[in-house]
Formats: sequence, C-alpha cells, structure tokens
Amino acid sequence: MKRSSNTKILTTHVGSLPRPDGTDRAGAEDDAAIRAMVKAVVARQRDIGIDVINEGEYTKGGDWLSYVDNRFGGFEARPPAGGTPLILQGRDREAFADFYSYASQRGTLFYEPATAPIIYRGADALKREIDNFRAVVGPDAEAFITTTAPASLEPYRRNEHYKTQEEFVFALAEAMRTEYKTIVEAGFILQIDDAWLVALWDRIGIAMGLEGFRKYCEVRIEALNHALRDLPEDRIRYHLCWGSWHGPHAFDIELEKLVDLMLRVRAQGYLIEAANARHEHEYALWERVKLPAGKILIPGMVSHATDGIEHPELVAQRIRRFTKLVGAENVIAGADCGFGGRTHPQIAWAKLEALAQGAARAGE
Repeated sequence: MKRSSNTKILTTHVGSLPRPDGTDRAGAEDDAAIRAMVKAVVARQRDIGIDVINEGEYTKGGDWLSYVDNRFGGFEARPPAGGTPLILQGRDREAFADFYSYASQRGTLFYEPATAPIIYRGADALKREIDNFRAVVGPDAEAFITTTAPASLEPYRRNEHYKTQEEFVFALAEAMRTEYKTIVEAGFILQIDDAWLVALWDRIGIAMGLEGFRKYCEVRIEALNHALRDLPEDRIRYHLCWGSWHGPHAFDIELEKLVDLMLRVRAQGYLIEAANARHEHEYALWERVKLPAGKILIPGMVSHATDGIEHPELVAQRIRRFTKLVGAENVIAGADCGFGGRTHPQIAWAKLEALAQGAARAGE
C-alpha cells in the first residue's frame, strides 16, 4: 500500500458510494451499464482528490452482506423461526425503543442455516466484479475491492451441519478465502469489512461479560486470519466499525477494550471510526497504544452519521491529531463507514470533497 508523507496525506473511503440515481440497490443492469456507472464513480473520486479508490460496490448491488447469498453453497434460505432476529435486538434498541419504533427498519429477514458443507460458488460473480472494475482502472491504480469477514456473515446464518459453532465459523472463513485470494491475485487491495463483530456487544456481549466477549472475538479473528494465511499483509486492510446505522449507539463497546484484538488481524491497514459523536474521542487511545511497525491507521475523518458537511479545517485538525500520535506516514484519511443507501448523493460527495480538501490542508 502507498503511504502518506508530511506533505501529502492520502485519502480513501470505506467502499459503498451512492448510486447515481440515489437508490439503495442495483437493478438488473448489464455489464455495459455497470461499467458506465463504475467509470463515472471512479472519475468523480479522482476529480475531487480521493487517492485510494474503488468502484462504489456497484457490481455487488450496494449491500456488503446480501451480495454473498448467491456465492455460497451449503445453505438453505428460510424465514427466521419466530422471535426477534438477533440484529434487531440489543440494549440500544431497548433503551431507545421510541426512537427505533419510527426509525427505518430492514425489510423481511431470511436466515440461512448450513445444512451441508459450505462451499464457495461465486467465482463467476466475483470475476464479473473484478472485470468491471479492471475495465475502468489500470493495473497501477491504487484501488481496493471490498469483501466481508466471517464474523459479520455469521449473524445471518445458522449452523445445522457442523459439530460446533467454531467449526462453522472456520468453514465460513475457508469458503471466503477463495474470494480474498482472488481479489489480491487480481492486483487490487483487499478490504475486509467487519461491522458486526464489535456491534454484537450490545446484542450478546454485555450478557457474556468483557472476558467472554473477547474470547468470542478471538475465535472469529483467528478464523479470519486462517482465511488470510499466506496472503501479503501489505495488500490487505481491515474495516472495523459499529454498524454505523443512524441511531444512538449509546452502548457501543469502546475500541480500547478490543484494540489489541483488532491489531492481530493479518492486515497492514485498519479502518476505524473517528469522526462521529460516539467515537471521535478515541483518537487519544493512540497515546497509550503503540501502532505496530509497518501498520497504517485509516481513521474516519468524515461521517455519514450527520448530514452536516465537515469543514475542511475540522478534517485537517482531526488528521493532525493522528499524525502527531502515530506519524504522517502511518495515516490515511478515510470515512467512518459507507455512504451508499445511507446518505443523499449530494451530501456524500460534499463530505468526500471536504475530506480531500482537509487532507490537503493537513499536508501544508
């Protein structure tokens, strides 16, 4: 991965970008239509000064979870078997029930139990995704493709085949290894999205206690590292966040309680939340925690959690906090989470423009 310098702070984002028509999900576009959208979104990123780019997750249909549904074998689609699904539970939803009663909710949920050995059958879909992006950017572009961590796929799937839950998680990881390896071998930076790992704290972690939840996370990180074995760390970045839905997030677990586990992931770059009201203060963590040699922090300098456009000077100040603590060469300015489907396109692009402008100021 390229690195920033004292005079040039690199910029990137998390992956999901608004579709041109402002809708959440893709329709049945053919490759020509997808490539036209990818070409436009790549050009726009470059025009406003984003250095490490992607294709907006357009070929995926804009959903970092459901895109894998057709890339797995061994699962059977079924509606949830009664009760409230895990992802709609949690202390936040209990304490702020009135808010969540009118906040937008996910549509019908289907949970997929594994009833046979899990296999990866998404080679054709992944090739289409890679080919659509490669048709627009050359092999020398600093560009990334997103994929999903086993721990974030697990809450939507049930185990009815493997002897233990740990065996099930490792089977998910081994299946996803095909996707991880293919992206790296295609010459792109691999970004692993893991928004559910720490977001499960207020669903299941509080009841477990911190020690129990850390053990739960350790198993999932071990499974991810198993899937990443032998892949070059300097082509991998890991995105850890708290789901980042529009809500109070009053029960998010603090990064300091899990930061050592995050740093165990076999990656060079770590994307973390640092711009929203619940997590901005955590920059001070790096006064006490030493970033391992060779690693890169990619903290969010703009957030989709508010429609207010960050002033470039605020972005520059946020960047300087991190560069002072870990060194400019170890920081790339990013975003808290994805903008697609959550932020109006005008707002999303204005925020990314502020990100680029703030990075330029920080490098002056």
